[in-house]
Amino acid sequence: MNLPPFSPELKKSEYDYELFFNLSPDLVCIAGFDGYFKRVNPAVQNLLEYSFDELYSRPINDFIHPDDRERTSIARENIHRSDSLLNFENRYVTKKGSVVWLEWTSEPVPDDRLVFAIAKNITYKKQLEAEQIRLIDELSTVNDELKQFNLTASHDLRSPLSSLMTIFDLLDVSKISDRETLELIEILKLSGIQLKDTLNRYVDRLSNKRVCEVNVEKVNLMQTLDSIIQAIPLLIRTSKTQIQSDFSELPEVTFNPAYLESIFMNLITNSIKYAGNGRSPVIKIRSEIENDTPKVFFEDNGRGFNMESVRGKIFGINQTFHKNFDSKGVGLYLVHKHITDMGGEISVESTENIGTRFVITFKEQH
Repeated sequence: MNLPPFSPELKKSEYDYELFFNLSPDLVCIAGFDGYFKRVNPAVQNLLEYSFDELYSRPINDFIHPDDRERTSIARENIHRSDSLLNFENRYVTKKGSVVWLEWTSEPVPDDRLVFAIAKNITYKKQLEAEQIRLIDELSTVNDELKQFNLTASHDLRSPLSSLMTIFDLLDVSKISDRETLELIEILKLSGIQLKDTLNRYVDRLSNKRVCEVNVEKVNLMQTLDSIIQAIPLLIRTSKTQIQSDFSELPEVTFNPAYLESIFMNLITNSIKYAGNGRSPVIKIRSEIENDTPKVFFEDNGRGFNMESVRGKIFGINQTFHKNFDSKGVGLYLVHKHITDMGGEISVESTENIGTRFVITFKEQH
Protein backbone atom coordinates (compact mmCIF):
# COMPACT_ATOMS: atom_id res chain seq x y z
CA MET A 1 0.00 0.00 0.00
CA ASN A 2 1.46 3.38 -1.02
CA LEU A 3 1.02 5.87 1.79
CA PRO A 4 1.16 9.62 1.05
CA PRO A 5 4.19 11.43 2.47
CA PHE A 6 3.40 13.48 5.54
CA SER A 7 4.01 17.19 5.52
CA PRO A 8 6.64 18.78 7.79
CA GLU A 9 3.81 20.35 9.78
CA LEU A 10 2.39 16.92 10.64
CA LYS A 11 3.91 15.54 13.79
CA LYS A 12 5.44 12.07 13.63
CA SER A 13 3.00 10.83 16.30
CA GLU A 14 0.05 11.99 14.19
CA TYR A 15 1.44 10.20 11.17
CA ASP A 16 1.89 7.01 13.23
CA TYR A 17 -1.74 7.29 14.27
CA GLU A 18 -2.84 7.62 10.66
CA LEU A 19 -0.68 4.66 9.70
CA PHE A 20 -2.18 2.48 12.43
CA PHE A 21 -5.71 3.61 11.61
CA ASN A 22 -5.42 2.83 7.91
CA LEU A 23 -3.45 -0.42 8.10
CA SER A 24 -5.19 -2.10 11.05
CA PRO A 25 -6.94 -5.35 9.97
CA ASP A 26 -9.42 -4.76 12.80
CA LEU A 27 -12.38 -2.48 12.27
CA VAL A 28 -11.64 0.93 13.79
CA CYS A 29 -14.18 3.74 13.88
CA ILE A 30 -15.16 6.99 15.51
CA ALA A 31 -18.90 7.47 16.03
CA GLY A 32 -20.87 10.46 17.23
CA PHE A 33 -23.48 10.53 19.94
CA ASP A 34 -25.91 11.38 17.11
CA GLY A 35 -25.66 7.77 15.83
CA TYR A 36 -23.52 8.41 12.74
CA PHE A 37 -20.03 7.28 11.82
CA LYS A 38 -17.60 10.19 11.87
CA ARG A 39 -14.66 8.20 10.60
CA VAL A 40 -13.98 4.56 9.75
CA ASN A 41 -10.85 2.80 8.58
CA PRO A 42 -10.58 0.87 5.28
CA ALA A 43 -11.25 -2.45 7.08
CA VAL A 44 -14.80 -1.28 7.88
CA GLN A 45 -15.43 -0.20 4.30
CA ASN A 46 -13.96 -3.43 2.88
CA LEU A 47 -16.05 -5.66 5.11
CA LEU A 48 -19.40 -3.87 4.79
CA GLU A 49 -18.82 -3.09 1.08
CA TYR A 50 -20.40 0.37 1.29
CA SER A 51 -18.60 3.47 0.07
CA PHE A 52 -17.25 5.87 2.67
CA ASP A 53 -19.91 8.42 1.62
CA GLU A 54 -22.65 5.86 2.25
CA LEU A 55 -21.22 4.94 5.64
CA TYR A 56 -21.03 8.57 6.74
CA SER A 57 -24.40 9.70 5.37
CA ARG A 58 -26.63 7.05 6.92
CA PRO A 59 -27.39 6.23 10.59
CA ILE A 60 -25.31 3.37 11.97
CA ASN A 61 -28.54 1.52 12.75
CA ASP A 62 -29.15 1.15 9.01
CA PHE A 63 -26.17 -1.23 8.78
CA ILE A 64 -27.04 -3.29 11.87
CA HIS A 65 -29.07 -6.50 11.57
CA PRO A 66 -32.74 -5.69 12.39
CA ASP A 67 -32.85 -8.27 15.19
CA ASP A 68 -29.86 -6.62 16.93
CA ARG A 69 -30.85 -2.95 16.66
CA GLU A 70 -32.76 -2.70 19.92
CA ARG A 71 -30.07 -4.17 22.16
CA THR A 72 -27.38 -2.23 20.27
CA SER A 73 -29.30 0.99 20.99
CA ILE A 74 -29.41 0.07 24.68
CA ALA A 75 -25.66 -0.54 24.67
CA ARG A 76 -25.13 2.79 22.88
CA GLU A 77 -27.14 4.61 25.56
CA ASN A 78 -24.93 3.08 28.24
CA ILE A 79 -21.84 4.33 26.40
CA HIS A 80 -23.30 7.82 26.27
CA ARG A 81 -23.49 7.66 30.08
CA SER A 82 -19.70 7.23 30.08
CA ASP A 83 -19.75 3.45 30.46
CA SER A 84 -17.09 1.51 28.55
CA LEU A 85 -18.33 -1.29 26.32
CA LEU A 86 -16.33 -4.53 26.28
CA ASN A 87 -16.80 -7.64 24.12
CA PHE A 88 -20.20 -6.61 22.79
CA GLU A 89 -21.35 -8.82 19.92
CA ASN A 90 -23.82 -7.88 17.22
CA ARG A 91 -24.53 -8.51 13.56
CA TYR A 92 -24.12 -6.17 10.61
CA VAL A 93 -25.49 -6.65 7.10
CA THR A 94 -23.17 -5.97 4.15
CA LYS A 95 -24.26 -4.18 1.00
CA LYS A 96 -24.59 -7.56 -0.73
CA GLY A 97 -26.82 -8.88 2.05
CA SER A 98 -24.33 -11.09 3.89
CA VAL A 99 -24.52 -11.19 7.69
CA VAL A 100 -21.29 -10.66 9.63
CA TRP A 101 -20.72 -10.95 13.36
CA LEU A 102 -18.59 -8.28 15.08
CA GLU A 103 -17.18 -8.10 18.60
CA TRP A 104 -16.82 -4.50 19.83
CA THR A 105 -14.76 -2.68 22.44
CA SER A 106 -15.81 0.97 22.75
CA GLU A 107 -14.76 3.95 24.84
CA PRO A 108 -16.73 7.25 25.01
CA VAL A 109 -15.33 10.79 25.05
CA PRO A 110 -18.33 12.68 26.47
CA ASP A 111 -16.81 16.15 26.16
CA ASP A 112 -16.50 15.67 22.39
CA ARG A 113 -19.69 13.59 22.15
CA LEU A 114 -17.69 10.88 20.38
CA VAL A 115 -17.16 7.12 20.78
CA PHE A 116 -13.92 5.43 19.79
CA ALA A 117 -14.47 1.77 18.92
CA ILE A 118 -12.59 -1.23 17.59
CA ALA A 119 -14.17 -4.47 16.40
CA LYS A 120 -13.10 -7.92 15.28
CA ASN A 121 -14.86 -10.01 12.66
CA ILE A 122 -15.95 -13.16 14.52
CA THR A 123 -18.28 -14.55 11.83
CA TYR A 124 -16.33 -17.77 11.31
CA LYS A 125 -16.07 -18.24 15.10
CA LYS A 126 -19.85 -17.94 15.39
CA GLN A 127 -20.34 -20.46 12.59
CA LEU A 128 -18.09 -22.93 14.37
CA GLU A 129 -19.91 -22.31 17.66
CA ALA A 130 -23.23 -22.97 15.92
CA GLU A 131 -21.82 -26.21 14.57
CA GLN A 132 -20.70 -27.24 18.05
CA ILE A 133 -24.14 -26.45 19.46
CA ARG A 134 -25.76 -28.50 16.69
CA LEU A 135 -23.49 -31.41 17.54
CA ILE A 136 -24.31 -31.14 21.24
CA ASP A 137 -28.03 -31.14 20.39
CA GLU A 138 -27.51 -34.21 18.21
CA LEU A 139 -25.64 -35.99 21.00
CA SER A 140 -28.41 -35.09 23.44
CA THR A 141 -30.96 -36.57 21.06
CA VAL A 142 -28.94 -39.76 20.75
CA ASN A 143 -28.63 -39.92 24.52
CA ASP A 144 -32.41 -39.63 24.87
CA GLU A 145 -32.82 -42.40 22.30
CA LEU A 146 -30.44 -44.61 24.28
CA LYS A 147 -32.44 -43.99 27.46
CA GLN A 148 -35.64 -44.90 25.64
CA PHE A 149 -33.94 -47.95 24.19
CA ASN A 150 -32.96 -49.12 27.67
CA LEU A 151 -36.51 -48.68 28.95
CA THR A 152 -38.02 -50.47 25.95
CA ALA A 153 -35.47 -53.27 26.05
CA SER A 154 -35.98 -53.77 29.79
CA HIS A 155 -39.74 -54.05 29.28
CA ASP A 156 -39.69 -56.27 26.19
CA LEU A 157 -37.03 -58.61 27.54
CA ARG A 158 -38.87 -59.19 30.80
CA SER A 159 -40.87 -62.17 29.50
CA PRO A 160 -38.01 -64.15 27.91
CA LEU A 161 -35.78 -63.45 30.88
CA SER A 162 -38.50 -64.59 33.25
CA SER A 163 -38.80 -67.76 31.23
CA LEU A 164 -35.08 -68.36 31.55
CA MET A 165 -35.20 -67.84 35.30
CA THR A 166 -38.12 -70.26 35.60
CA ILE A 167 -36.24 -72.85 33.58
CA PHE A 168 -33.18 -72.55 35.78
CA ASP A 169 -35.40 -72.96 38.84
CA LEU A 170 -36.97 -76.11 37.41
CA LEU A 171 -33.77 -77.61 36.05
CA ASP A 172 -32.63 -80.70 38.00
CA VAL A 173 -28.97 -81.29 37.22
CA SER A 174 -29.17 -84.84 38.69
CA LYS A 175 -31.53 -85.86 35.90
CA ILE A 176 -29.77 -84.48 32.83
CA SER A 177 -30.45 -87.70 30.95
CA ASP A 178 -34.17 -87.41 31.72
CA ARG A 179 -36.42 -86.57 28.77
CA GLU A 180 -38.26 -83.87 30.69
CA THR A 181 -34.96 -82.22 31.55
CA LEU A 182 -33.93 -82.35 27.92
CA GLU A 183 -37.19 -80.67 27.02
CA LEU A 184 -36.50 -77.92 29.54
CA ILE A 185 -33.02 -77.45 28.06
CA GLU A 186 -34.64 -77.12 24.65
CA ILE A 187 -36.96 -74.45 26.05
CA LEU A 188 -33.88 -72.70 27.45
CA LYS A 189 -32.28 -72.71 24.02
CA LEU A 190 -35.43 -71.29 22.43
CA SER A 191 -35.61 -68.54 25.04
CA GLY A 192 -31.97 -67.69 24.39
CA ILE A 193 -32.68 -67.45 20.69
CA GLN A 194 -35.64 -65.18 21.40
CA LEU A 195 -33.48 -62.94 23.59
CA LYS A 196 -30.81 -62.71 20.92
CA ASP A 197 -33.34 -61.84 18.21
CA THR A 198 -34.88 -59.11 20.36
CA LEU A 199 -31.51 -57.53 21.12
CA ASN A 200 -30.48 -57.60 17.47
CA ARG A 201 -33.76 -55.99 16.45
CA TYR A 202 -33.33 -53.07 18.85
CA VAL A 203 -29.66 -52.54 18.04
CA ASP A 204 -30.46 -52.45 14.31
CA ARG A 205 -33.33 -50.04 14.88
CA LEU A 206 -31.16 -47.67 16.90
CA SER A 207 -28.21 -47.65 14.50
CA ASN A 208 -30.32 -47.36 11.34
CA LYS A 209 -32.45 -44.53 12.69
CA ARG A 210 -29.47 -42.16 12.94
CA VAL A 211 -28.51 -42.65 9.30
CA CYS A 212 -32.05 -42.30 7.96
CA GLU A 213 -32.58 -38.94 9.67
CA VAL A 214 -29.61 -37.29 7.91
CA ASN A 215 -30.54 -35.58 4.65
CA VAL A 216 -28.40 -36.81 1.73
CA GLU A 217 -28.33 -35.24 -1.72
CA LYS A 218 -26.06 -34.29 -4.61
CA VAL A 219 -23.83 -31.46 -3.38
CA ASN A 220 -21.80 -29.25 -5.71
CA LEU A 221 -18.22 -28.95 -4.42
CA MET A 222 -17.51 -25.58 -6.04
CA GLN A 223 -20.69 -24.08 -4.62
CA THR A 224 -19.77 -25.40 -1.19
CA LEU A 225 -16.30 -23.83 -1.42
CA ASP A 226 -17.77 -20.53 -2.64
CA SER A 227 -20.14 -20.40 0.34
CA ILE A 228 -17.19 -20.77 2.74
CA ILE A 229 -15.15 -18.11 0.93
CA GLN A 230 -18.14 -15.74 1.13
CA ALA A 231 -18.51 -16.48 4.85
CA ILE A 232 -14.91 -15.58 5.80
CA PRO A 233 -13.72 -13.02 3.23
CA LEU A 234 -11.84 -10.80 5.67
CA LEU A 235 -10.05 -13.74 7.27
CA ILE A 236 -8.91 -14.91 3.83
CA ARG A 237 -7.94 -11.41 2.71
CA THR A 238 -6.03 -10.32 5.82
CA SER A 239 -4.14 -13.63 5.99
CA LYS A 240 -3.32 -13.34 2.25
CA THR A 241 -4.59 -16.88 1.77
CA GLN A 242 -4.61 -18.41 -1.71
CA ILE A 243 -7.20 -21.11 -2.35
CA GLN A 244 -6.67 -23.21 -5.47
CA SER A 245 -9.37 -25.70 -6.47
CA ASP A 246 -10.00 -28.26 -9.19
CA PHE A 247 -13.30 -30.14 -9.15
CA SER A 248 -13.38 -30.89 -12.88
CA GLU A 249 -13.12 -34.68 -12.48
CA LEU A 250 -15.69 -34.91 -9.69
CA PRO A 251 -17.92 -31.80 -9.46
CA GLU A 252 -20.48 -33.34 -7.08
CA VAL A 253 -20.69 -35.83 -4.23
CA THR A 254 -23.69 -37.44 -2.55
CA PHE A 255 -23.52 -36.14 1.00
CA ASN A 256 -25.25 -34.01 3.61
CA PRO A 257 -24.88 -30.32 2.57
CA ALA A 258 -24.49 -28.96 6.11
CA TYR A 259 -21.91 -31.60 6.99
CA LEU A 260 -19.88 -30.82 3.86
CA GLU A 261 -19.88 -27.09 4.59
CA SER A 262 -18.70 -27.81 8.13
CA ILE A 263 -15.87 -30.00 6.80
CA PHE A 264 -14.73 -27.33 4.33
CA MET A 265 -15.01 -24.57 6.96
CA ASN A 266 -12.98 -26.42 9.59
CA LEU A 267 -10.23 -27.59 7.25
CA ILE A 268 -9.85 -24.17 5.58
CA THR A 269 -9.84 -22.16 8.82
CA ASN A 270 -7.41 -24.62 10.38
CA SER A 271 -5.03 -24.14 7.43
CA ILE A 272 -5.22 -20.37 7.90
CA LYS A 273 -4.94 -20.53 11.68
CA TYR A 274 -1.86 -22.77 11.57
CA ALA A 275 -0.09 -21.09 8.68
CA GLY A 276 3.66 -21.62 8.40
CA ASN A 277 5.91 -19.00 9.90
CA GLY A 278 6.59 -16.27 7.36
CA ARG A 279 4.43 -17.94 4.68
CA SER A 280 1.05 -16.88 3.40
CA PRO A 281 -1.34 -19.86 3.43
CA VAL A 282 -1.77 -21.75 0.18
CA ILE A 283 -4.65 -24.24 0.24
CA LYS A 284 -5.16 -26.71 -2.62
CA ILE A 285 -8.46 -28.58 -2.89
CA ARG A 286 -9.21 -31.09 -5.61
CA SER A 287 -11.52 -34.03 -6.25
CA GLU A 288 -11.13 -37.21 -8.24
CA ILE A 289 -12.49 -40.70 -8.80
CA GLU A 290 -10.02 -43.39 -7.73
CA ASN A 291 -11.03 -47.01 -8.43
CA ASP A 292 -14.68 -45.92 -8.68
CA THR A 293 -14.39 -44.25 -5.28
CA PRO A 294 -14.94 -40.47 -4.93
CA LYS A 295 -12.20 -38.60 -3.04
CA VAL A 296 -11.45 -35.01 -2.07
CA PHE A 297 -7.95 -33.84 -1.19
CA PHE A 298 -7.05 -30.87 1.04
CA GLU A 299 -3.42 -29.74 1.08
CA ASP A 300 -1.74 -26.73 2.72
CA ASN A 301 1.73 -25.32 3.35
CA GLY A 302 1.20 -24.71 7.06
CA ARG A 303 3.08 -25.70 10.18
CA GLY A 304 2.12 -29.36 9.99
CA PHE A 305 2.85 -31.69 12.89
CA ASN A 306 4.92 -34.69 13.88
CA MET A 307 2.86 -37.70 12.81
CA GLU A 308 4.59 -40.03 15.26
CA SER A 309 3.71 -37.88 18.27
CA VAL A 310 0.05 -37.35 17.30
CA ARG A 311 -0.79 -40.70 15.75
CA GLY A 312 -4.15 -41.94 16.97
CA LYS A 313 -5.01 -38.54 18.51
CA ILE A 314 -5.56 -36.31 15.49
CA PHE A 315 -9.34 -36.67 15.33
CA GLY A 316 -9.97 -36.97 19.06
CA ILE A 317 -12.05 -34.34 20.83
CA ASN A 318 -10.14 -31.66 22.77
CA GLN A 319 -6.86 -32.69 21.10
CA THR A 320 -4.61 -29.70 20.28
CA PHE A 321 -1.17 -29.84 18.67
CA HIS A 322 -0.18 -26.16 18.56
CA LYS A 323 -0.19 -23.47 21.22
CA ASN A 324 -2.73 -21.10 19.67
CA PHE A 325 -4.80 -19.54 22.44
CA ASP A 326 -8.08 -20.24 20.60
CA SER A 327 -7.35 -23.89 19.82
CA LYS A 328 -10.14 -26.03 21.30
CA GLY A 329 -9.52 -29.40 19.67
CA VAL A 330 -13.04 -29.63 18.25
CA GLY A 331 -12.66 -28.88 14.52
CA LEU A 332 -10.98 -32.09 13.36
CA TYR A 333 -13.22 -34.11 15.65
CA LEU A 334 -16.25 -32.66 13.84
CA VAL A 335 -14.68 -33.31 10.44
CA HIS A 336 -14.02 -36.94 11.31
CA LYS A 337 -17.47 -37.43 12.84
CA HIS A 338 -19.31 -35.99 9.84
CA ILE A 339 -17.39 -38.15 7.39
CA THR A 340 -17.61 -41.41 9.32
CA ASP A 341 -21.28 -40.85 10.20
CA MET A 342 -21.95 -40.82 6.47
CA GLY A 343 -19.98 -44.01 5.87
CA GLY A 344 -16.77 -42.37 4.62
CA GLU A 345 -13.16 -42.25 5.75
CA ILE A 346 -10.50 -39.59 6.26
CA SER A 347 -6.72 -39.96 6.42
CA VAL A 348 -3.94 -37.45 7.04
CA GLU A 349 -0.28 -37.00 6.16
CA SER A 350 1.81 -34.19 7.60
CA THR A 351 5.38 -32.96 7.86
CA GLU A 352 6.45 -30.27 10.30
CA ASN A 353 7.07 -26.85 8.68
CA ILE A 354 6.04 -28.19 5.25
CA GLY A 355 2.31 -28.81 5.45
CA THR A 356 -0.58 -31.21 5.84
CA ARG A 357 -2.66 -33.31 3.44
CA PHE A 358 -6.12 -34.70 4.22
CA VAL A 359 -7.76 -37.32 2.00
CA ILE A 360 -11.53 -37.72 2.29
CA THR A 361 -12.95 -40.94 0.87
CA PHE A 362 -16.69 -40.82 0.38
CA LYS A 363 -19.08 -43.72 0.49
CA GLU A 364 -19.69 -45.19 -2.95
CA GLN A 365 -22.09 -43.00 -4.93
CA HIS A 366 -25.22 -44.56 -6.40
